[in-house]
This record gives sequence, C-alpha cells and structure tokens, in this order.
Amino acid sequence: MAKSKKKNPEEAKNIVAVEEALSKSEQFIERHQNTIIWTVAIIVLLVAGYIGYTRFILTPRQQEAQAEMFMAEQYFEKGEYELALEGDGEYPGFLDIISNYRMTRAANLSEYYAGISLLRLGEFEEAIEYLNDYRGRDQIVGAMAYGAIGDAYLELGDKEQASRYYRRAYEFKPNKFTTPVYLMKAGQLYEEKGQPGEALRLYERIQEDYPDSQEARNIERYIGRATMAKQ
Repeated sequence: MAKSKKKNPEEAKNIVAVEEALSKSEQFIERHQNTIIWTVAIIVLLVAGYIGYTRFILTPRQQEAQAEMFMAEQYFEKGEYELALEGDGEYPGFLDIISNYRMTRAANLSEYYAGISLLRLGEFEEAIEYLNDYRGRDQIVGAMAYGAIGDAYLELGDKEQASRYYRRAYEFKPNKFTTPVYLMKAGQLYEEKGQPGEALRLYERIQEDYPDSQEARNIERYIGRATMAKQ
C-alpha cells in the first residue's frame, strides 16, 4: 500500500491563514457591496465622460480654434503684432483665441504667441504674464518661452529674474538649437553682473557640448575674456 502523506504543520498553518484571509475578504465585500458598486460605477462614468468630452467637444473645438488662429499666425510672421494680438475685425487675434477656446492646444499656443507679441511691442510685464500661462512641452517652444521671460525681465532691469529664466531655458529638454543660445545669454548676463566664473562655466559648456552651434564660433573669445576677468 502506498504510504499516506502527512501534511507539513507549516503548510497547514499557511492554508488556514489563506482561508481566513479569503473569509475576511468575502465578509468585507458583503458589508461594503453597495459602496464598491457605486465606486466602480462612478469611475466608469468619469472615464466615459472624459472620453466623450475629449472626442465630441474638445477635439472639434481644437480643430475650430486652429483654423481660427491661422490669420493671427500670419500677422505674427509678418511682424504685425498688434493685429496678431487683437485681430483685424474679420479674423480673431490670439487674445480672442485664448478667451474663446479655453483648454484647447490652440489657446495654449496663443498664450505663447501673445507673450512674444507683447514682448516685441515693449509691453514687458504683460508679456511675462502670458508667457507664464503657456504650458509648453515642446522641446523648442518650451525653452523659448522661458528664454523670452528672461528677456522681458532683463528689459525691466531685473537681472536676477532674467538669470533664473535663462537657466530654466537652457535646462529645459537640452537640445542643439535652443540650449547654446540661452547658455550664451546667461553667460553674458553673468559677466554683466560681475560673475566671470559662472560665465566661464557656461561658455565652456557651449564649447564642449555644442561645438557646431553658431554660439560656439567665437566662444574662445568669450572664454578668454571671462578667464582674464576671473584672475
């Protein structure tokens, strides 16, 4: 006859513990059944609502806003910044897009365009407000928005804030297009502030990390000047 296998005491304890846990779970579900059902139902409704809002409301509004801002972009490219901001009576400007199409990508991009337009019109404080409202994920435009805020603060005579935003610009998703530009601007500003050591650090980074950039063409002159001033 085959010998009957005896259960390991530890194994038996584990089985009992699992059974007890399952029993407690069943009891919990029974006690809170209505709450669980309502919670699941609310989650399903929220997800369905979000999908429906995105598909049937937000996406069509985005497409409409994108079409509406076409003329404002054309005025911006021509340097007609007031028309780009306010519109021409027939076509809306960026300020109209921001007001009428909230929560769309077009309205968000219009915050950037409006900020740059105001910067070029000399309205520096307003430019900062709009550029701060822009939520940019794009590698290039996101960095340029920070850099433009730095430019506006510099025009207002606030070198500390300008330095801060130039740093945010060159640290934002580093790339070969915008990063060396704002490293250079930050370096030059450090020189103006009497901090040649900080300027030298940024100039050397341009030389080492972005040797093919336009800013690197004459970087040795800047490095030499900062080195002399540091001594």
